[in-house]
This record gives sequence, structure tokens and C-alpha cells, in this order.
Amino acid sequence: MARPTHRVLTLLELLQSGGTRTTAELADRLGVDERTVRRYVDHLVDLDVPVESVRGRYGGYRLAPGYRVPPLMLSDDEALAVLLGLVAGRRSGLMTTMGTASETAAAKIRRVLPGRLARRLDTVIESLAFTAPPGEFVTPETAVLLSIADAVRHHRPISIRYTAADGRRSERTLHPYGLVAHSGRWYVTGVDPKIGEERTFRLDRIADARTLPGSFEPPAGLDPAQRVLSALAKAPYRHEVVLLIQGTVEQIRARLPAGVATVGEPASAHDTDRDIEGWLRVELRAERLDWLPPVLASLDRPFVIERPDELRGLVAALADRLAASARRIPPAPGTPDGRIPGT
Repeated sequence: MARPTHRVLTLLELLQSGGTRTTAELADRLGVDERTVRRYVDHLVDLDVPVESVRGRYGGYRLAPGYRVPPLMLSDDEALAVLLGLVAGRRSGLMTTMGTASETAAAKIRRVLPGRLARRLDTVIESLAFTAPPGEFVTPETAVLLSIADAVRHHRPISIRYTAADGRRSERTLHPYGLVAHSGRWYVTGVDPKIGEERTFRLDRIADARTLPGSFEPPAGLDPAQRVLSALAKAPYRHEVVLLIQGTVEQIRARLPAGVATVGEPASAHDTDRDIEGWLRVELRAERLDWLPPVLASLDRPFVIERPDELRGLVAALADRLAASARRIPPAPGTPDGRIPGT
């Protein structure tokens, strides 16, 4: 039979999980009657744990909002989930400028765990390997992240101090639609009410965010993640690339994701008599073009380069190198190099 102290701690764990728990539910989970539940609640109150009594048909007990309850009570599965989440978040860039926060949080969790469980979780983390190297990301200020998140939730305009990629500083007003984490960076997307156009900003370039009076109504069917990906694909770069590719959206997206390129139906058959059915128009912007020919080759789909002409030369050069490699034969025993037949 469980001891009363154990049941009181179990009650605390149930309340920590959030929401209001009815007396009947708690009695069933603890295996006691409702009168005993009320006695256990009194024990918690005596320990300065702020348990609130909620009246009404769906009433019961809950913890006061914002209270940090000691001790931290985690099951084996919960402890592993938290520690793995901290490790993954640190590697993927989903942390704020408090770079040591994930490490100190993990250390606190380890300190309150039983020795046996702590050793087993350490074994998992120490034996865990990742296929991708850890990234080095510029992370946003915690205060900026929290202020923008609050404005998104309550549909409030914000004022931000922003430093662009070229170093120019400005103060902007934004109606924020959502926060988006992409490739180790945080973004906020919304509308600049002064010009009536959508804007996307990197949070690590925002020095300050203040909530302004008033409110706004976001558009229906909003997809902040898709808006950020579209904005990134249309960002100004040195080269503007336009292609026609014969294939499906899924085939193209396998090599040119939404954050890199936009895909749509071709407006016309260009200046040829070619049937455009099954062809899609792909547009992207890039600082360099040397990475694109291998990507197009890996698509293994027919394509036409509309612009720039420089890309044609790079694709032709890659094709020549591939053809030369295909003709090359292994060196014969005793010869230092391979040779190309007919040369």
C-alpha cells in the first residue's frame, strides 16, 4: 500500500501537469476517497504550494499560474525527452543569446534526478551521434523573442529597431503574423502598415521590440512558415535564375525546396514551338551559380535555362567533365594513370 507522503507527491505531480483536475478524477488516480484528496490538498497548502480550489460543475483543484514548484518531478520518459530536447535545440540553433541556458537547465535536471536514472540518461546522450555537424548560429535576444511572441498571440503592432545585412539601421512598425524557425534562424513575418507590404525580419538583427497600442486582424488562412519560405526564395541576390523544368512539383522540390526557389506554371511556351504541358517555371536568386549545375543534374529532368546565360556555360562545363569521367577507364596494372580511349 502506498504511503500518504507518496500519494501527496503523486497529487503534486498530477497538478503540475496543468489544468484543473476534478476531485473525483484525483481520487480515482490516487486510489482514495474524495475526502482524503481534500486532506492531501491541505498538506500541500501547508507546504506553501499554492493549490487553488475551482468551484462549479467542472471545478476541482489546480496550481496557481506562474508558480515554480519544487521538487521537479519527471518520469523517466519525461526526463529523457527534456534532455534530448535541450541537446537538439542547442545543435539546431533554437536557443536565445543565453547560450549557457540549455547547459545550466540540463545540469539542474540531472541534480534532481535519482542517481540510477541520471547515469542511464547520461549514457544515452554520450552515445548519441548526429549525422550533421552542429551549426554556429547567431541567436536572438530573449526579450525580443518573448515580446514578439506576445504581440503575435494578441495581434498587437510592434516597433522594432532593425539592422539590415548591409549594416543600415532603421526603426520599423510591424503587424506580426508569426514566428518561424528555419535552418537554425528565427524569423518574424508580417505587414508593414506604413507601406502595406509584407516583410520578413531575422530576429537576431532586431535590437529592441516594443508593443504598440492598438490591434490588428491577421488574414484568414495564414501560413507564416510558407510566407517566410517565399520571402527567402525572393530575397535580392546577385543572380536571378529562371528555368523551365519538365516534372512535377514534388520532383523539383526534392532538390529545390521552397526556401530556395519558387515553382509555378509557365506563362507561355517561351519563343519555341515546344509543348509546355508538364513543364514548370522555376525562379530563384543566388549569390553564386556554381552550386546549381550539380543540382540540376541530380534532378535528372529535362530543363531549359531562360536566364542567366552564364549558367549555360557552367552547365556545359559540368557536362564536359562528366562525359570525360565516363570515358575514363581504370589504369592497367603497372601504369600510373587512367587514359581516355582515342587520346
